[in-house]
Amino acid sequence: MSRHSAINRFGRSTNPAFSRGFDSTSYEASMGEKMTLDGAVNKTGILLALCFSGAVIGWNIPALIWPGAIVGFILAMVTIFRNPAKAGSTAPLYALAQGTFLGGITLIYESAFDGIAIQAIGLTFGILASLLMCYKSGLIKPTENFKLMVVAGIGGIFLLYLVSFIMSFFGSGISLLSPTNGSLMSIGLSLGIVCFASLSLVLDFDFIEEGAEKGMPKYMEWYGAFSLMVTLIWLYLEILRLLAKMRSR
Repeated sequence: MSRHSAINRFGRSTNPAFSRGFDSTSYEASMGEKMTLDGAVNKTGILLALCFSGAVIGWNIPALIWPGAIVGFILAMVTIFRNPAKAGSTAPLYALAQGTFLGGITLIYESAFDGIAIQAIGLTFGILASLLMCYKSGLIKPTENFKLMVVAGIGGIFLLYLVSFIMSFFGSGISLLSPTNGSLMSIGLSLGIVCFASLSLVLDFDFIEEGAEKGMPKYMEWYGAFSLMVTLIWLYLEILRLLAKMRSR
């Protein structure tokens, strides 16, 4: 199974797309329209719709799973490291490409575990809605200690994936990451990963809200929406893996 870990840099968010922060030297000030919270929310909705459309295509044409993954990865790297101002062009294509990947991966899981797809989708959006409400109500506050905890945890997860990836070239790997490993230790590991992926959403909310408050350029709406999509896709894949492990017991 493919692994998608949208992991981190040391900054305001664990999401790599948010690694640049809001320092005035990071982006040129715009004399035009400014980023708004509503704009970022609307563009997130557009990306979700495109991702869903791509998933329908990937579900019906499983051969697109790897082309979708590769194209999505390239577009993500271009968006993050080249020019965030181009996110309005690259983010929709990223969502569509990753959607085809997700559709194919979901079909594989669904073929092995009937009903797992709807469970994973429901849990992903349930977590998103719950954490958004907790964030808006102030029940969860992204303090500096909170951010440090999440960054440290996801940094450890990234290293774990990296070691497993390197070991795969030698015909081995970390069995605890296997979606068919139904041991309590393996399930516990996946629960921890899902928790950190979920908490990363809180930092993403904070980043987007702060960007709107500070009047960042309009293109940051697309960039913020793209960044939130990266985290949501990672969360969804980790939930799929967790459910598969629980079904394997």
